[in-house]
Amino acid sequence: MDCPSEEALIRMKLGEIPEIIKIDINIRDRKATIFHKDKTSEIEKSLNELQLGSSLVSSEIIGEDISGERENKKQKKILGTVLFINFGFFVIEMTTGLISHSMGLVADSLDMLADSFVYAISLFAVGKVITTKKNVARVAGYFQIILALIGLTEVLRRFIFSEAIPNFQYMIGISILAFIANGICFYILQRSKSNEAHMKASMIFTSNDIIINLGVIVSGILVYLLKSAVPDLLIGIIVFAIVIRGALRILKLAK
Repeated sequence: MDCPSEEALIRMKLGEIPEIIKIDINIRDRKATIFHKDKTSEIEKSLNELQLGSSLVSSEIIGEDISGERENKKQKKILGTVLFINFGFFVIEMTTGLISHSMGLVADSLDMLADSFVYAISLFAVGKVITTKKNVARVAGYFQIILALIGLTEVLRRFIFSEAIPNFQYMIGISILAFIANGICFYILQRSKSNEAHMKASMIFTSNDIIINLGVIVSGILVYLLKSAVPDLLIGIIVFAIVIRGALRILKLAK
């Protein structure tokens, strides 16, 4: 076990065994501590199938509570917080995007809405078996792809038909606020240090949002300098390309 990818592989493999309650992995020391109720032989068999050269160092009975209930409550609190922030900014960006005729803000608001759905689904997944968590990541990925295709269709329509030049003040101001909000969300999610598929999916969505916010800010500046709606439409294309890329990464996690 030499890298985080191998750690993720181990967690996914052992996550298929319901008797396992908690897994602590120390990459530096090349050790994994597995808390479980029974079936030691099945755990060893699963690890051997990964062909990582694993071996049992020791096994002992402990009396402390490792039910994982505390971790589940922590995840629910984190996901509830980022859900509230994302849905709030969906409303704000959609409203200001329509008022200012900005495709960038509308696209970002739809991305925020997608994130809100993902976080809501992830809340349902907390404490569920590994299969459910993989399914959550898969649903989230496909949802993002569908949303991106709808957005690209709208961008194409705006390229074909004349549209008013967006209000760059709205684009820049709201995007700066969204950037700060997404930065807070990403910090909260990263602090959870969770390696579960649904939590990783949430972090991928949020990192995408931060990039998108910066893009909308830049496009707002270009709209002002060029007196043209083209930069706003171009950022729309870029936004949905980023969304699709993130969705493909999430679908990879769900395998």
